[in-house]
Amino acid sequence: MVELALVDKVVIVVYLMCILGVGLWAGRRVKELEEYAVADRNYNSLIIAATLSASFIGGGFTMGNAEKVFSVGIINIVVLWGFSLKELLVARYIAPNAGRFPKAISVGDVMEVDYGKIGKVVTGVFSVLLCAGILGAQIGGMGYLFNLFLGLSVPSGILIGMGIIIIYDTIGGMRAVVATDVLQFVVLSLGIPLSLILGIYSLGGLDAMQSRLPAGHLEVFGAISPVKFLSLFLTFLLGETLVPPYVRRLFISKDIRHLCRGTFFSGVFSIPFFAISGCLGLVALALNPQIDPNQAIPYVVQSVLPLGLRGLVIAGIIAVVMSSADSFLNSASVAFVNDIVNPLRKEKLSEQRGLLWARLATLVTGGLAIIFAIRIQSLLDILIYAYNFWSPIILVPLAATLLGYRATKVAFVAGATAGLGGVYVWNVMLGSPGGFDGLLVGVFANFAVFCAVNVLVPSRAVTADA
Repeated sequence: MVELALVDKVVIVVYLMCILGVGLWAGRRVKELEEYAVADRNYNSLIIAATLSASFIGGGFTMGNAEKVFSVGIINIVVLWGFSLKELLVARYIAPNAGRFPKAISVGDVMEVDYGKIGKVVTGVFSVLLCAGILGAQIGGMGYLFNLFLGLSVPSGILIGMGIIIIYDTIGGMRAVVATDVLQFVVLSLGIPLSLILGIYSLGGLDAMQSRLPAGHLEVFGAISPVKFLSLFLTFLLGETLVPPYVRRLFISKDIRHLCRGTFFSGVFSIPFFAISGCLGLVALALNPQIDPNQAIPYVVQSVLPLGLRGLVIAGIIAVVMSSADSFLNSASVAFVNDIVNPLRKEKLSEQRGLLWARLATLVTGGLAIIFAIRIQSLLDILIYAYNFWSPIILVPLAATLLGYRATKVAFVAGATAGLGGVYVWNVMLGSPGGFDGLLVGVFANFAVFCAVNVLVPSRAVTADA
C-alpha cells in the first residue's frame, strides 16, 4: 500500500465526487434510448478528440504500459503505437464514411445494412462480450488502485469505482460519459507528463536515468524477437479497431469534418502519451529496481510529487481507468438493447422502454465484467483475451460496410466462422506456433473466406431488411 497524507486522500475523494457530479449534471435530461446512446450528435472536434482519448487510455495503456516497460523495455511503447496507427487510419479512411449512417446508434445498426438481422444480432452478442471483457480489465485495475492508494480491499475498491460509474452512466448515458471524459482527459494529459518530468528531474536528468537502466532496456528489440514484435504490433493495430465505443463516437459529432479532425487529433495525442506512460516505468526502474513492476507509476507518483499534487495525479490515474470503463459499460448496454433485444422481439421497444432496458443492462454487464476481472490478472493480457471476441469475427465485415463495399450475409457468416475457427485452432490446438497470437490468424482467415465467398455469392442490392 502507498502511504498517502490526509490531504492527498481528501483530494482523491473530492475529485471522485466531482466526476459523479459532472456525470449526473450532464445526463440529467436524458429521456430516450437514442439520446442515451449518442447524445444530441453535436460535438466538435476537440470534444471528439478528448472523449476518444479518455476512452482508450485506460489502465492497460497507462499502468499496464509502465509495468511492461519496467520489465522488458521500450519495445512495449513501440508495440502500442500499433494502436496509434489504427486511430490515424480510421481518421483517414473510416470516419469520412460515417455520414452514410445518420440514424445509427450502435455497431449493429451499421452491420444490419449489409448483413440483416443475423449480422446485427451476432454483432450485438460479441459487442457485449468484448465490452464486458475490457470493462473487466478496467474494474480490476480500479480495485487494485483503491487498495494501493486508500488501503481498501480490492472488492471494496471495485464496488466504489463501479458504483460511481454505474450511477452516472445509468442516468446520463453518452452525455454523462462525454462530460466526464473531458474532465478526465484534462487531468490525465497534465498529470502523467508532469510525473515523468519530475521523475527524471529527481534522478538528475536523462543521462543519469539512462546510466541506471539495464543494458538493452532502451533497445527496440532488446527483449523480444522481431516476429514477436510484429505479432504484438498487429494485435494492437487490429485488436481494438472499430470496437463499439469507438465506432459509436463516429455518430456523435456535428459533422464529418469535426469527426475526422477529432479522430486524427486523438491518434496523434496517443503517440507521445504512450511514450510518456511507458517511460514512467523506466523512471521507476531507475529509482528502485526491486519494486513490483505493477507499482511502477504509483511508486513514481509517491516518490517525486509534492503533497496535494500527488493526490490529484493519483485521482487522475483512477479516473483514467474510469473513463475507459464508462464507455465500454455504456456501449454494452446499448448493444444489448438495440442489437439483441429489439431485433429478436416481434415489436420493437419504444424509445422510453428501450432506455429503461439499457439502464437495467448495466447490471448484467457489470457482473460479466467482474467474472473477467477475477479470471485474468494482467491488464494487457485481459485486453488481448477480450480482443479474440471481436476482431476475428466482426472486424472484416464491419470494415467492409464502413468503407462502402457491399457484401452478402453468406460471406458474413462464412467469414465469422472461419475467424472463430482460426483462433481456436491456432491458440488451443496448436499452442500459438511461431509467437503469433491466434487473433491475427483469425482475422486473416475471416478476410480470406469473406472475400472468396463474396465473389462466389454475388451481392444483391443492399436493403434495410430486419
